[in-house]
Amino acid sequence: MLGPAVTLAAAAVIAAPNAGAAVSVSGPAQPAAAQSAAVLPAAPIGHAGRWITDATGKVVLVSGVNMVNKLTPYTPAADGFGSADAAFLADNGLDAVRLGVLWEALEPEPGVFNDSYLASIKSTVDMLGSHGIVSLLDFHQDMYNEEFQGEGAPAWAIDDDDLPAFPQTGFSGNDFFMPALQAAYDNFFANTAVDGEGLQDWYAGAVRHVAAYFDDDASVLGYDLFNEPSPGSAVLTCFTPAVGCPSLDAELTSFYTKVDASVRQVNTSALLFGEPWLSFDIGAPSSLGSTGDPEQGFSFHDYCPFDAVSTELDFACPADNDAVFGNADAVSAHTGDALLLTEFGATNDASVLGNVVAESAQAKVGWMMWAFCDCGDPTTSSSTEGLVNDAADPPTGSNVNTAMLDALAVPHPELVAGTPRSYGYDPSTSVFTLSYATLRADGTGTFPAGSQTSISVPAVQYPDGYAVDVSGGTVVSASGVLDIASCPGASTVTVTVQPGSGTTGSC
Repeated sequence: MLGPAVTLAAAAVIAAPNAGAAVSVSGPAQPAAAQSAAVLPAAPIGHAGRWITDATGKVVLVSGVNMVNKLTPYTPAADGFGSADAAFLADNGLDAVRLGVLWEALEPEPGVFNDSYLASIKSTVDMLGSHGIVSLLDFHQDMYNEEFQGEGAPAWAIDDDDLPAFPQTGFSGNDFFMPALQAAYDNFFANTAVDGEGLQDWYAGAVRHVAAYFDDDASVLGYDLFNEPSPGSAVLTCFTPAVGCPSLDAELTSFYTKVDASVRQVNTSALLFGEPWLSFDIGAPSSLGSTGDPEQGFSFHDYCPFDAVSTELDFACPADNDAVFGNADAVSAHTGDALLLTEFGATNDASVLGNVVAESAQAKVGWMMWAFCDCGDPTTSSSTEGLVNDAADPPTGSNVNTAMLDALAVPHPELVAGTPRSYGYDPSTSVFTLSYATLRADGTGTFPAGSQTSISVPAVQYPDGYAVDVSGGTVVSASGVLDIASCPGASTVTVTVQPGSGTTGSC
């Protein structure tokens, strides 16, 4: 998540030049609490090129939120995040959570791991899984440590060349104006030795410990290896439009390769997501390379810099969003990585959220919005960014930001028995459309007739029920999750959901 300091500056940089059968079915009107029917993707989760897939080869397209507690004891449970919140998410078709894991809580002393902390994270993962929600374990940091007005790394892992932590301009200005913070990042990515071992090596060992703890956990979508890395004193060079910083991208690739190799000592199959430098978030390209691991993903963020300047400049955001998604596609085309948008939003502006949700559907990429709650976030751009106001209170009534929920809780394909061609939801008409080929995403043949595709249809969008028109398939069940089975001989299935009722037709 990028703050005003970077978005204000970056806005000027980015603005620079060069920059078969017909079927209808009624979805009965029910209260949201009765709608949850989500199930976890079949484990283990992997990928076929850009597509995240489950063990059966179905494409997994998640919609979800971030839940990161940046304050001691750094657990979601300490914020009050619990089963009622998971039920609320599932009831509204939000089937994934990016769950913060902080190095400073995990390894408070060199080589000493706090498994009580991991037990709390595990309890949250299990609780979410019981509601059909997968967790992306996110090794989160912003501005490295509290010494720099941030969080993430333990104090013992700081090497700031003994520079004073000044000037303190807050999030995310310190990334650009505080030499001590820049030195801390420089030394981390140079693998400078602390307590007899390189900082990257310490970090890789910490990630390995978590990966061993959660090995074969069916509720874990994967691991996000480092949130919004900053290239320290070279940070501004990465904001060059249409160029980025290829030499620094090579250093970042080497870092992920080191962490990847450490994880694979204990966990052989989990998806490991690398993130580009934070400049990517506002449209700068990345040349991040492959670690050589077949189970590799690319986690990226989308924060239009013009939103932070003024809502009157929102007209410029579609092009900026297009650049982010286009740059992500370019990375995947080069590396074969799975794609996942793991942050956007950091605002209660429903139009901003709705635009990115629509852009994600157009790009056919799953997403996780920032954030479920503000929860006292010390490195935030807005104290009103939460889907709920207080995670310690029930997610009902005035505690829920209903305009945000309406923008996020829209129909989307959850599991596709084939390869998506297009999908999207039109909020002006409440019409959702999906088209997919029955060809497997990895190209190894087609799914057999009767294979089921699951579509989330949140009740908030269809309070009086919905009708479904299908070509090439038939409705198997319709409630909070709509299941479509492909017809014999169908190479393409198309689905339209709209307000209405009635059931006609079959294969």
